[in-house]
Amino acid sequence: MGKLNGTNPNHPKKGSSITVDPIRSEKNIKKVKRLLKDNTRDSLLFTMGINNGLRISDLLKLKVGDVRDMKPGQTLKVKETKTGKMNILMINKSVHKVLKQYLDEFKPSDEDYLFQSRNGNNKPLTRETVNKMIKEWTKSLKGNYGTHTLRKTFGYIQRTKYGVSFEVLCKRFGHSSPAITMRYLGIDDKEVAGILLHEI
Repeated sequence: MGKLNGTNPNHPKKGSSITVDPIRSEKNIKKVKRLLKDNTRDSLLFTMGINNGLRISDLLKLKVGDVRDMKPGQTLKVKETKTGKMNILMINKSVHKVLKQYLDEFKPSDEDYLFQSRNGNNKPLTRETVNKMIKEWTKSLKGNYGTHTLRKTFGYIQRTKYGVSFEVLCKRFGHSSPAITMRYLGIDDKEVAGILLHEI
């Protein structure tokens, strides 16, 4: 699509935003994982993102020493960049498996950023770079994807596969109400109408 009335439709006007989608099917999640299987750093970022629901900015500030000795089921306290509130990072089996591969392959020091830029400057990836990376990973999927996709995918799969309530997800995301969480996860009218077919 080109410019429309002098504005680029893919760039929102100041104060507005483009809605970014979760990856809604496990088939497509597996597709991205297969794509990243030979890139351990990116595979770890994707896996950690969809298994935790933390903001990208909070994942990018992690250092290797923060997570090196963590085992499945352990948690790490993280101070959220955006809110200043404390939250937790959980290492589950999926994350631990990729984390171990990453540590074995790169043998980073504790002071290295976990998701380090490849520019050789010991700085983490930037949010803008990760946004481009996610768009590249998902270019074969229908929808609009970006940095919030990993966080939204976590919430969407927790709700649809595991039946986690909006109230619990609201607390995890730090939203002020479950209604905001519903909008954030892209609940559409068709899905709401679908519950009317349930027989009582």
